[in-house]
Amino acid sequence: MNKEFLSYQAQTTPHPLGLEIERASGSYVYDREGKAYLDFIAGVSACTLGHCHPGVVAAVQEQAGKYMHVMVYGEFALEPAVRFCRELADALPAPLETTYLVNSGTEAMEGAMKLARRVTGRSRIIAAADAYHGNTYGSLSLMSFESRKAPFRPLLPDIRHIRFGEEADLEKIDHHTAAVVLETIQGGAGFRLPPEGYLAKVRERCNQAGALLVLDEIQPGFGRTGKLFAFEHYHCVPDILVMGKGMASGLPVGAFTASREHMATLSDQPKLGHITTFGGNPVIAAAALATLRELQSGDYMREAIRKEQLFRELLRHPLILEIRGRGLMLALILADAAAANHLILECQRRGLLLFWLLFEPRAVRITPPLTISEAEIREGCRTLLEVLDTSPGTPVN
Repeated sequence: MNKEFLSYQAQTTPHPLGLEIERASGSYVYDREGKAYLDFIAGVSACTLGHCHPGVVAAVQEQAGKYMHVMVYGEFALEPAVRFCRELADALPAPLETTYLVNSGTEAMEGAMKLARRVTGRSRIIAAADAYHGNTYGSLSLMSFESRKAPFRPLLPDIRHIRFGEEADLEKIDHHTAAVVLETIQGGAGFRLPPEGYLAKVRERCNQAGALLVLDEIQPGFGRTGKLFAFEHYHCVPDILVMGKGMASGLPVGAFTASREHMATLSDQPKLGHITTFGGNPVIAAAALATLRELQSGDYMREAIRKEQLFRELLRHPLILEIRGRGLMLALILADAAAANHLILECQRRGLLLFWLLFEPRAVRITPPLTISEAEIREGCRTLLEVLDTSPGTPVN
């Protein structure tokens, strides 16, 4: 299988991990030899309720038996999509009330950028240095890493960058600015939290300049930080909220939400100002609805904070310089990339799945399913610490 995987499926790196997966359940992934891997990645924050959550599986199966794709997005009223958008609106503060359903987080960001330019009549978009919003052309244009952008130029014009968390840079937001696009928590940069009060000041500056604030919650959204969305921690409501990843517990989905007035600008002059064939797919929407309802009816979000504290208590080691993040969106910061690589690869060999972060080579991702148990956390941390104890550079007592 690996030979065919490498031959016929396009690769994203020269050296993929290449595990051959047979099945997955709860917090575990199983390879074709039956070996179990405790999953501290959750599909890169996508499998919110773990693998094959019974409620999500049941919703998918029931909807697949009724109807799947029937019409391009926005023409027919499909019950799972309508119900999801309604219940999401009920869970969000004003003016976030109308949702456009798409297929991925990066597509949602593309729609948000178009919406901001349409609403304001301006072209300039300000993003943060070291941000990651996806890899389609608009999302890539927001990135500050020239080494990743250069092979694909020309990209979108009129993009400017500010330093995340630096209040002095907010003066760059002016009457030319259509939108400021920020990750509520910077993901690829190493799960960097915004300084206290920073997002509120960005919000105030956008109000003064007549610019829209777009918050990217593709990764921290849907309970991962202990709130449904991370912006709730920071007393800052965006004009456009972008989401994806964990929204449907492992199925491909994205969305952006704004006021009804703003969103209406995409429907006329021109009509079909934004369009997608499979956005709002009823099977995917059923999974998203089941995920949202399960999150709101259970203790998952409150438990995410308690589980964060357990990780922080257990993961004390001389090679761990820092633990960044919030809730179950955590990153271990090690001394260098070699230490991070060794930890990730050796843990996989021992049956624990960890992963990298895009722009911080010293970081090791810990984003398990919100359903992970205390016993599973202890088991995984024990393996992790055993690997660190045998790592090059560990101090000898």
